[in-house]
Amino acid sequence: MNLRNEWFQQELQKSEESIPHRPLEEEYTFYQAVSSGDMDFVQKNCRENTFTNPEGMGILSANPLTNIKYHFVVTVAMITRRCVEAGMELEQAFRLSDFYILKMDAYSSIEDISKLHKQMVLDYTRKMLLVKKSNALSKPIVLCMDYIYSHINQRITVEELAEYADLSPSYLSRLFKKELNISVSDYICEMKIEKAQHLLKYSDYSLVEIANYLAFSSQSHFIQTFKKLIGVTPKKYRDHYYRTSW
Repeated sequence: MNLRNEWFQQELQKSEESIPHRPLEEEYTFYQAVSSGDMDFVQKNCRENTFTNPEGMGILSANPLTNIKYHFVVTVAMITRRCVEAGMELEQAFRLSDFYILKMDAYSSIEDISKLHKQMVLDYTRKMLLVKKSNALSKPIVLCMDYIYSHINQRITVEELAEYADLSPSYLSRLFKKELNISVSDYICEMKIEKAQHLLKYSDYSLVEIANYLAFSSQSHFIQTFKKLIGVTPKKYRDHYYRTSW
């Protein structure tokens, strides 16, 4: 049977089954929510398990697992491009895409892929929320945020940041508090602990190694700071989350 005849037969069968695909407006609304940083809408969509709802999904493979994998790739591709159009840095967007597709490819259950899908869309949404916020920030604050991100494994001082931004330390401190509603030191601390969470989840580094890498004065200082911000010790955090989610 040639492809033309096969297509006509399948088209006839699908017409008789009368199972429509989801309206494009639903997909576009979801992609728009992610690219605009609309966390409430995206979280609601995740709670409703829209991604794995077979109604209107479309069949890309007769194998259910392969089918959901194909849909995952399509979703990531669409979200990546919408986020780039909305202001996300291109390399960051495509590195995220590659990361999540490779993670998905190693999974062998629909449930795991569904969980990864939720993590993926929320990750993109959070990053787009930061992009939108940074667009409303002054250039010195954006410079400082980028500097902190790039030097997170070093000890960073207000004086160092002020020199980098070509401002006085006192003025930078006031500006930081005004625009981000947090002090410079607290922001640096939160970024270091966020990095520590990733290392505890996805690396085998010891607590001492993580504390040293993030330039904490001691392991005890790291543990104390981590517990203050996260509510549990680094060890308990690792025991619970080690390699479970991104």
